[in-house]
Amino acid sequence: MEVTVNKVLDAKGLACPMPIVRTKKEMTTLEPGQVMEIQATDKGSTADLKAWADSTGNQYLGTVEEGNVLKHYLRKARSEEERPEAKHPDVVSLDDLLNMLEGNEKITVLDVREPAEYAFGHIPGSINIPLGELEHRFEELNNEENLHIICRTGTRSDFAAQQLTEKGFKNIKNVVPGMKDWTGPINKSH
Repeated sequence: MEVTVNKVLDAKGLACPMPIVRTKKEMTTLEPGQVMEIQATDKGSTADLKAWADSTGNQYLGTVEEGNVLKHYLRKARSEEERPEAKHPDVVSLDDLLNMLEGNEKITVLDVREPAEYAFGHIPGSINIPLGELEHRFEELNNEENLHIICRTGTRSDFAAQQLTEKGFKNIKNVVPGMKDWTGPINKSH
């Protein structure tokens, strides 16, 4: 496959949210219609970049896997295609989530990290549906429940909260900053 690329961004070895942070910064240096190749090794970067592109009006063109490197291709939006980056308005802190869990409140915790991340430490009783699978698996969730969505840093969970809200879910909270700062109990399934 031959793709004309105007800029290459090396995001290899970086974990969420850094591939997105670097992509946002570098995207500002492109002219509308130009294409950037983002090279990443984080398996979650495909879903992250698709969701970010969708939320900003930029075009996700596709991903090619070469060995352990994912090459993502994004086209910069024209000004009439651009949208301000959206954020899910309902957020909850890690302390508040821990208090709800310890108080036995009726909530569901959805962890949208990749299975390997989940296996090495997750909130007991949480459900794991990676962000990249959520579009096809959202019907596994009860849209009447209080759903608290978590990831590593709050970025993927924000995208997931927006997706589920668009699908008609009403009681959605994005948990920030995410599992990297979680001090509550964890289960490991590796």
